[in-house]
Amino acid sequence: MLPLAYWVHNLKPFVPYLQFSENIGVRWYGLAYVFGFVGGAWLIQRAAKAGRSLLPVEKTWDLVVVLVAGVMIGGRLGSFVFYHPSDLIHDPLSFFRVWEGGMASHGGFIGLAVAIGLYARSQRLPFFHLTDVVVSAGPLGLLFGRIANFINGELWGKITDVPWAFIFPLSAPPGTPTDLIQPRHPSQLYEAGLEGALMLAYVQWRFWRSDVIRVTPGRLTGEFIIGYAIVRIFGEMFREPDWDVTPIMGLSRGTFYSIFMLIIGVAFILYSLRARKKSAQPLDHPK
Repeated sequence: MLPLAYWVHNLKPFVPYLQFSENIGVRWYGLAYVFGFVGGAWLIQRAAKAGRSLLPVEKTWDLVVVLVAGVMIGGRLGSFVFYHPSDLIHDPLSFFRVWEGGMASHGGFIGLAVAIGLYARSQRLPFFHLTDVVVSAGPLGLLFGRIANFINGELWGKITDVPWAFIFPLSAPPGTPTDLIQPRHPSQLYEAGLEGALMLAYVQWRFWRSDVIRVTPGRLTGEFIIGYAIVRIFGEMFREPDWDVTPIMGLSRGTFYSIFMLIIGVAFILYSLRARKKSAQPLDHPK
């Protein structure tokens, strides 16, 4: 029997006083997306006002609406394709039951790229410049999303005896006494710090303290993708793999898909450097 020397996770997924039934109410997870997109819009708009973006200030919310659609559709579809493809085949309507959860960050990135591509084409804006602007704010959404994962008590870490471990009741069969539940890494908070706070600090520093988005459009995007892949792979070391998802080549799905992100990130950087050599003229920004 384990001593109750660890924090017991007892947070509720619903905002206090805003739960109207067992499955209906305002969830912290939903608010995380709202905070992420609103905060991201503020950062993008701030960049436009400072003259560091080709996106007009008045077009900021148009872009954000497109990004919301891309992330939501891509993240939801990626959750099924990358982790539970059979569910989409045998129960297609489960795609629309969003209250049951299920979003994949890698799928969200793909949806984001498609959304940016479509918007850049419609507005005749350089695609690689626009991706740089978006990724300069993107980690904010990851930060709030991982915190929401922790509040939900989901995506917990591996069993450990570190002093800051948590006991996640949902990690054990229903009805299991708390003192019989193994403590685990709060991997959601690790990921919030790495994928969210650390990457946000890095891309904001690069965006404002260097000329990278003007001189080599696409490079910041590549650096973000590589950085995310590295911290995601590191975070996967502490995260308990989903029991119903088969590893690929002995790797968790998160680690396996992140390897492809590393390759894509390198491709972005190589492309940006090659484009710079072809043209000595940097991308002109509005004054």
